[in-house]
Amino acid sequence: MSRSYILSFTALCGLMAIQAHGEILRADARQQPAAPIAGRLHMGTKDGPDGPITVNNHYLMKNGAPWLPVMGELHFARLPAEEWDAELQKMKAAGVDIVSTYVMWNYHEEKPGQYNFSGDRDIRRFLDLARKNGLYVVLRLGPWAHAEVRYGGIPDWVVAQVPTRCNDPQYLAYVRDYWSHLAQQTRGEMYKDGGPVIGVQLENEYNLTGPGRGAEHIAALKQMAQDLGFDVPLYTVTGWDGTVYPKGEILPVQGGYPDEPWAASAKMMPPNEVYSFRFDGRVKGNAGAQTPAKARGTATEDMDATPFLGAEFAGGLPIMYRRRPLVQPQDIAAMLPVELGSGVNLYGYYMFHGGRNPQGDTQLEESDLNGGYNGLPIINYDFQAPYGQYGQPNPALNLIRPWHDFLNAFGDRLAPMTVHRPQVEPKGRDDLTTPRWSVRSLGDSGFVFLSNHVRQYPMAEQKGVQFRVDLPSGPLTFPSQPVSIADGAAFAWPFNLDMDEVKLLWASAQPLTRIQNGKTILYVFEAQDGIAPEFAFDRDVAALSGRKSRTGGHVVVRDVAPGRSVAIRAGKVAILVLSSKDAQGLSVLDYQGQKRLILSDALVYSDGEHLRLRSENPQFSLGVWPPIDVPKASLPLALVKTTGLFQTLRAQAAPVSPQVRIEKIRDAGSVPPLMIGGKAKAALQPYPEIYGQAAAWKINIDSNALSGVADMTLDIAYKGDVARLFDGPDMVDDQFWYGPDWRVGLKRLGVGPFTLSVLPLRADAPVYIDDAYRPKPTDGAQVADVASVKLVPTYALDLN
Repeated sequence: MSRSYILSFTALCGLMAIQAHGEILRADARQQPAAPIAGRLHMGTKDGPDGPITVNNHYLMKNGAPWLPVMGELHFARLPAEEWDAELQKMKAAGVDIVSTYVMWNYHEEKPGQYNFSGDRDIRRFLDLARKNGLYVVLRLGPWAHAEVRYGGIPDWVVAQVPTRCNDPQYLAYVRDYWSHLAQQTRGEMYKDGGPVIGVQLENEYNLTGPGRGAEHIAALKQMAQDLGFDVPLYTVTGWDGTVYPKGEILPVQGGYPDEPWAASAKMMPPNEVYSFRFDGRVKGNAGAQTPAKARGTATEDMDATPFLGAEFAGGLPIMYRRRPLVQPQDIAAMLPVELGSGVNLYGYYMFHGGRNPQGDTQLEESDLNGGYNGLPIINYDFQAPYGQYGQPNPALNLIRPWHDFLNAFGDRLAPMTVHRPQVEPKGRDDLTTPRWSVRSLGDSGFVFLSNHVRQYPMAEQKGVQFRVDLPSGPLTFPSQPVSIADGAAFAWPFNLDMDEVKLLWASAQPLTRIQNGKTILYVFEAQDGIAPEFAFDRDVAALSGRKSRTGGHVVVRDVAPGRSVAIRAGKVAILVLSSKDAQGLSVLDYQGQKRLILSDALVYSDGEHLRLRSENPQFSLGVWPPIDVPKASLPLALVKTTGLFQTLRAQAAPVSPQVRIEKIRDAGSVPPLMIGGKAKAALQPYPEIYGQAAAWKINIDSNALSGVADMTLDIAYKGDVARLFDGPDMVDDQFWYGPDWRVGLKRLGVGPFTLSVLPLRADAPVYIDDAYRPKPTDGAQVADVASVKLVPTYALDLN
């Protein structure tokens, strides 16, 4: 361990050349948090295979250490069971620790007493695979779930018979019978039994009050769950939109989305509050609850007694009929420093993996045509998530994975840290010029969190910035030279970070991970675009990149060049500074018995024994550290001369180019103006009879299109209102048009032939589509057009 040292203000002033014209952003971090209080929250059995999982009023703990995990939502019944294993491995490779999943009642008991826990609904198989892949699970039991499912997941036969979401005796009897069968399916899967289930969520967005409702109902559900065997370390409820629950019995979890697809407005939304730090509360505004909040809710009153945990921070956005917001990758990534810098100690995504709605005796999606608040596609639940409906990686994945690496490596240090607000804060969420930042610290160590991004609104460039943080030992100002922070930037910078043999006084680069190989302890950082990384230490170091200077016994290394070689050494400690592009291609995985860094443009995941790469480029290249014994592989594998730190391996798949042909078979008819109504009093999706006016095309694909590839994507560039894909008479996918090409995975669906229908979109349709994609006057009164279809192969490289 390094010797204890805190930089004095006098030495600091001598060390730094602070420019008078620079903007110094100030925060007072001298006040320390009160000691955490344990034992006041009544949870279930805490002991399990990885040590006790407990919670105090500040953070989670695992095996006696602070724990700040990443949680990602995947709905097992919305994916084919044969894909679960690979998709869970992808989740793990993305840095996810916990998989949360709704268990939709109407998926399992569509008709009274007829239970289905087979095939894609086989929850035991899913839980076994989660355990096999080293993932914990939070079961979101409902019984009302929402999840954009018909009647929130409550079966039609229950909705038609009894009052729901309350302590009505008959309703609770039906819930008990369902949960009893679910308990039988999950017996042995609780954490105390060696299983992966560490938590249970009860109900969802529950803000109902009155006799038999409110906290009384949540208490009844918790007692029922425990009686039936759902004995877990953590019990949660969603905490937004005025949620009510019994204090001391339940943990509220929070969320936030960068747009409001459930809103009635057909206009662009104002700047969203998810990009504003939460200094005075944890609950954001409208998060889409189906019932209006009547009061502030229990979570607002319960902040001192519970930690700030998240379950539904956006991994993407759903496309609903009346609002179809296209999410950009940075819209998702820029939320992380805001929420973490606001004190979040569990970062949970909804959704992390898209899916599709299973088909039953009824359509199981939420629909505004049968009383739902929102209109959803019948099948498609892609959600623009980091992993889409077909398991395809979406661009946000590469931007958020570095944050997960950071939390996995440094979350135990971050979790006990308290939040400090800046001296000057934005005047409101529409203030796009004042810097948005915070400090989390404990003692003299901590992180500065900054986000300079707001969805759809350009932020001012912050010029000549330095941070001054007043610490218990005195003020610290860094970096030594002011920097400019561009629109879209988002980062966490450390100060007084103990790095084994050396103390990092500060860095203007984001720590990503720590990995040890033999006597070498490697710390990996990400350089932010446009900012030259600077590192300051309490002792001499060897600068292999940049300019080193000494002042008062302290060392600053400026202008470190990002690259794949070690930039700084201090004894056993080595520092690697990656460019943002390389950081986005970094995976931290267990392979050949050791944790390793893998650099590749391909999607990389592992089951521990096999390393799997998937790419639309047939040329594979991967950098590995520590080096591996070159294994057998599915393609000829070449070891390229190692440059820098990484061993470089390359392989070449045989390119394929199967053909797809499209023929128009029906012109579109005229569609009537959209109906206005429903619970939202906004545009309703078309009635079934109107789809007869859709234009149609026949799509023929070479029969061998899936040969020699991991998957083949049918890429459809079209304009219209609603597109549907049929294999014979069966609809196999659908989409509300919102701009990008529609990408359909053929490994799951086969090669057809298919029929594509596109319902025309009227120019006067009162639906929200991003301005870049809204129909133009040149499109006429209505548009239903297919510009092109193409096939995009996904190639595979497997290292055995």
